[in-house]
Amino acid sequence: MNDMLDTALSLMALAIIALTLGAVYLLQRGGAKKQAVLMLVLAVVLAVNVAIWTVPDGRGGALVSRAK
Repeated sequence: MNDMLDTALSLMALAIIALTLGAVYLLQRGGAKKQAVLMLVLAVVLAVNVAIWTVPDGRGGALVSRAK
């Protein structure tokens, strides 16, 4: 279970990078603005999900450490 969660969080981080770079490329090229904005929205949603799992709470523990 631990390896699967680590893999999922890593893939989400890579997807955030890919979506952001792809959206910037589309915006610079001048086409598909709606799709580029949607890609940025998805990147933000993924980033928030990764943050929820990895950022420590008030007690100093993150959800990812509790799942392990």
